[in-house]
Amino acid sequence: MIDSPGAQIVLASSSDENHPPGNITDGNIKTFWMTTGMFPQEFIFRFAETTNISAVTVDSYNVKHLKIEKNTSPSAAQFEPVVEKELERTEGHLQSNIISLNGSATHLRFIITEGYDHFIAVHRVSVKN
Repeated sequence: MIDSPGAQIVLASSSDENHPPGNITDGNIKTFWMTTGMFPQEFIFRFAETTNISAVTVDSYNVKHLKIEKNTSPSAAQFEPVVEKELERTEGHLQSNIISLNGSATHLRFIITEGYDHFIAVHRVSVKN
């Protein structure tokens, strides 16, 4: 879920009709976005206005390598790298990672470059201002 009114997912590199990208923002930890099996995969959040962000929490499954980029422009282009992180493998439960960002953004792009399996799931992304 995105804790910012008016925030939404504006792009996802894949979509499964049973597990669409919008599940990341619905506030329900039991629903999720599932990728379709190739890497890299990505999704982009757009905030209603430029937002100060101290950290994001990513609840996922089978994500091995994650990059986060940001921008402050009105369009979802010209991103700058913020952080890259190798996520620990978990068996039978979600990966929950708090990632410091400390900055402002209009868009956040999450790029999953590698998974522990062919398919990965992102259950929720929470933004802390």
